[in-house]
Amino acid sequence: MSHKGYYREFGGAFIPEVLFSTIEELADAFQHTKEDPGFRREYEEILSTYSCRPTSLTFAENLTRTFGNARVYIKREDLNHTGAHKLNNVMGQGLLAKRMGKSRVIAETGAGQHGVATATMAARFGLQCTIYMGEMDVQRQRPNVFWMEQLGTEVIPVRDGTRILKDAINQALRDWITNIDSTHYVLGTACGPHPFPEMVTYFQSIIGREAREQIMEREGRLPTRVYACVGGGSNALGIFNAFLDDPVELVGVEAGGRGLDSGKHAARLASTDGSIGVAHGYKTYFLQDRDGQMKETHSVAAGLDYVGVSPVLSAMRDKRRIRFEAATDEEVLKAFSLVVRKEGLVPALESAHAFAQAFKELPDLSEDDIILINQSGRGDKDIFTIADALHDPGWEAFIKGKAEEYGA
Repeated sequence: MSHKGYYREFGGAFIPEVLFSTIEELADAFQHTKEDPGFRREYEEILSTYSCRPTSLTFAENLTRTFGNARVYIKREDLNHTGAHKLNNVMGQGLLAKRMGKSRVIAETGAGQHGVATATMAARFGLQCTIYMGEMDVQRQRPNVFWMEQLGTEVIPVRDGTRILKDAINQALRDWITNIDSTHYVLGTACGPHPFPEMVTYFQSIIGREAREQIMEREGRLPTRVYACVGGGSNALGIFNAFLDDPVELVGVEAGGRGLDSGKHAARLASTDGSIGVAHGYKTYFLQDRDGQMKETHSVAAGLDYVGVSPVLSAMRDKRRIRFEAATDEEVLKAFSLVVRKEGLVPALESAHAFAQAFKELPDLSEDDIILINQSGRGDKDIFTIADALHDPGWEAFIKGKAEEYGA
């Protein structure tokens, strides 16, 4: 990576002139904190005492027995406070914002986990907080919206465009430009202008460092493959980063939606639909038409429903260091049900993409292989989406009762 934040040809900082000094200030502050052992100690201590680090590495005995081949391990980021890997990043950025003298934070969110994590961080550090969320995601992630509001955060539904994550990012950037003196934008994934891809990867890399140490302690050797879902890319880079120099296959799983041939998916790297462009302040693969207009995306998982992807992952794809696949909504729901029934774990729909791809590939592995799956979050936030998708009779009766109650 160059000093300007490029990963091969991807990355950079394509921003309005009004943001130049703010981005420069942020990049300088981040570099200083990286070199400050005191900051790292403070960061790790707060994750240890306030969150739940190190998170567990769980041997999936029943799944291992079910497939009869490789030994299956699960990195349990769902055990983090707020229920996902997102807190790793926001606590780091919160500490950084305080050092920079900012009194307010803003963020975008899709699945809502980043929004809840940011709202939690703001409450912990006494910062004002505003979260932008696509109106469609507000509707399908209502439990997370409720908790954000209880934490004292203002949640603003974004009604522009397709009313999902990319539109929330656009609105958050507009807010930041208007309030640069007091506000830090807590970008939730390893995308956006430099230094965000590097910074988010740095804070999330604690996942992989722990997982590598834990698997070596448990098995005495490295895994054969590591699986992670890929939306923007923060949880994938978080776990992959520790294994980049090892002979370990890394598999990123994007949202296949209704199928790669359907046009209703969010696979930027696993399909032929992605092309290189510039948006949201950086250069990467986007789902866009020939005129550079962003296409509509689809996924059963709100957190994977993004039109772009981390420039770090784009570079890794072109170097063939990471293999990218896509799992369809149907495959994801089946994988979700299997994990719940066999292991008593409730993965987020985002995380279930990693499980779905692993399950497709397990039959081709041997008993000598070990796989590691990053469960990036828990699925209680997805209860309404999952119940609706699985046509749960109790849920359908509940909805019908509510409709009658309101005279619909």
